[in-house]
Amino acid sequence: MATLCRPAVSVPEHVITMEETLDLARAHHADHPQLPLALRLIENTGVRTRHMVQPIEETLKHPGFAERNALYEAEAKARVPAVVRRALDDAGLRTTDIDVIIYVSCTGFMMPSLTAWLINAMDFSSDTRQLPIAQLGCAAGGAAVNRAHDFCTAYPEANALIVACEFCSLCYQPTDLGVGSLLSNGLFGDGVAAAVVRGRGGTGITLERNGSYLIPKTEDWIAYDVRATGFHFMLDKRVPTTMEPLAPALQALAGHHGWNASELDFYIIHAGGPRILDDLSKFLQVPPDAFRFSRATLTEYGNIASAVVLDALRRLFDEGGAQDSARGLLAGFGPGITAEMALGRWSRPDDRSGLAEATV
Repeated sequence: MATLCRPAVSVPEHVITMEETLDLARAHHADHPQLPLALRLIENTGVRTRHMVQPIEETLKHPGFAERNALYEAEAKARVPAVVRRALDDAGLRTTDIDVIIYVSCTGFMMPSLTAWLINAMDFSSDTRQLPIAQLGCAAGGAAVNRAHDFCTAYPEANALIVACEFCSLCYQPTDLGVGSLLSNGLFGDGVAAAVVRGRGGTGITLERNGSYLIPKTEDWIAYDVRATGFHFMLDKRVPTTMEPLAPALQALAGHHGWNASELDFYIIHAGGPRILDDLSKFLQVPPDAFRFSRATLTEYGNIASAVVLDALRRLFDEGGAQDSARGLLAGFGPGITAEMALGRWSRPDDRSGLAEATV
């Protein structure tokens, strides 16, 4: 059975605080008619600090899409390998043990994908499969876990490497003055995460079932408008209401597995914003503390897109993990509106016999 092992996470060295974000909004948009609303929304995110690949003075400039994308590539190549090495070490594997690399990112573009560069630069086997996912946004973290699970189900002795690389600050657009854009300027941060899904052995979440759900007729609620200046993020004001239709999808997935999504032992949830977590707590009927790992990621790093679920899981590991055979849910939400969901139990290599008995 495939096990999602301890993620490794890294955030850049340049930090901006909530107070600095609010001051910048006041200075740059003093005459904006909806500035008070934007400031209130930013404050309500609960994001205290965010990390960026450039100092804020450089981030606020727009040298053009070509230069920004070149910076994305350079920063990815500079930052991803160390995170990958830590993830491999935590899983007890080497590069030659990996059979597929699943790379997720929505904040830059490369072809060939960074997967090809990683195979060459880090001495992965030349027959390593490549699965880059570029258009699922924040949901891609959950999708990467699910595609790794699928792969290891098809090839039970195989191991998958997941890499999430998000430099959201490189998508800042100084001319986008809608309230949704101003809010995103105070919400998103940069981060890199990696994790291994082992086909055999490993400590972490033994994956048992996964699923996807798309809310009909919402594909324009979270979107990119791709222009000469790059990716322009579009966020509909209805996005925070999406947990009401998504909670039943989570319940349905758990129900098909014989579980109750309201009665699980741990939850690893994408922290798109505080309203998402508050509403999911309400509609799933679980205590707010159930999402403490996701809230901590949001508070300390902001929304780091596809890397959120891996960072939230890293925090569960830092807390000592869960009880043997504890049942849990992992979910990422993003454009579509799409939910990528997974169910699994906490296990360690010496827990396998007990896990087998629990699933009979």
